[in-house]
Amino acid sequence: MAAANIVVNVRQISTKVGIIDIQGEVSASAEKALMDAYAQIGIASTRVIILNFTQMGYMNSSGIGLLVTLLIRVNRQKQHLQAYGLSEHYQQIFKLTRLSDVIHLYATEQDALQVAHTL
Repeated sequence: MAAANIVVNVRQISTKVGIIDIQGEVSASAEKALMDAYAQIGIASTRVIILNFTQMGYMNSSGIGLLVTLLIRVNRQKQHLQAYGLSEHYQQIFKLTRLSDVIHLYATEQDALQVAHTL
């Protein structure tokens, strides 16, 4: 397996909201980094997980599959998954794949947090 070209950072904003900052490539090689980040942030009291894609450089079909796996884990815990910072190209891909129907997309972190604090 190729080395992961991704860096993730976890920020616990409040007891109910956490953000995973993603830098680099979201592909099959990113699975361990992304799932480890979710394990850190996906504690029982966290209700909303927000993915920050502002520094993401690339995502392929394996990366989309990885997000589906993450979504399944989030749903099993009765949590919500949101995202912000996607380029227009990846927003279109999320719409085409209907990921945007289940991962709510926002333009900014502030927009995502405003909604997250109401859930």
